[in-house]
Amino acid sequence: MLNRFAHRFVKPLVRVALAGVLTVTALLPAQALSEKEKTTLEELNTYFNAVKTMHGDFIQFGPDGSQSDGKFYMARPGKVRFYYNKPSVLDIVADGKSVSVRDRKLNTQDIWPLGQTPLRFLLSDSIDLQRDTNVTNVLVEEDLVTVTIFDKTKFNSGTLTLIFDAEDFALKQWTVTDQQGYDTSVAVYNVVSNGPTNPDLFKIDYLANARQNKN
Repeated sequence: MLNRFAHRFVKPLVRVALAGVLTVTALLPAQALSEKEKTTLEELNTYFNAVKTMHGDFIQFGPDGSQSDGKFYMARPGKVRFYYNKPSVLDIVADGKSVSVRDRKLNTQDIWPLGQTPLRFLLSDSIDLQRDTNVTNVLVEEDLVTVTIFDKTKFNSGTLTLIFDAEDFALKQWTVTDQQGYDTSVAVYNVVSNGPTNPDLFKIDYLANARQNKN
C-alpha cells in the first residue's frame, strides 16, 4: 500500500478535491481581480514561461504533521519527477500524459491522467494563470505572492495554492487542499532553472503496470 502521500497528495491531485486556504472560501465564485493583481499574474506568467527545466530539493508537509523530502526534476511541457529519500519508498513521475506513483519497496504503481491533476498548470507548455485557471485570490505581500486557484475535474473539486517570491517570482511552495480541508504542501529550495535534464528521468513503465493489473 502506498504511504500517506498517495492518499493525501496524489489522490487530491487527481481529485483536485496544488498555503493557508479555506475550502469554503475556495468554493466561492472567483472575485474580479484588480489591475495590480492582473499585472502580477502577467509577471508570474512571464517567469513561468521562461523556465523550461528546473531541479532542486523539496520538503513535503502532510496534513497529519508528517514530513518527507527528496529531489525533484521538471521539464516542461508535462514532465516531472519526485524522488523521495528514505524512509519513504515513493517515486512519482509525470511523462507528459500520465502521472505514476510507484512504491519502490512493494514494486507497485498507480497511474492517473496528468490532465486531471493540478500539476498540468505547472507543467503546461505555455502558462496563462488568468486565462487558463479559475483564480480566486491574489495576495501580494512584501516578500511573497500567493495565488489561489479553484479547480474542478471529473474526479472532484478543491484548491491549489501557489506561493512565489515577490522579487523574482520564483516558485517557492504549493499546497493542495481537498474537500475535507486537508492540506498537503510541498516547498522547493536549492532550485536550478533552465539547466540540463535527463529524459530518462521521466519514463513510466506502463508494461509493469499492465502486469500488475493482471495479478
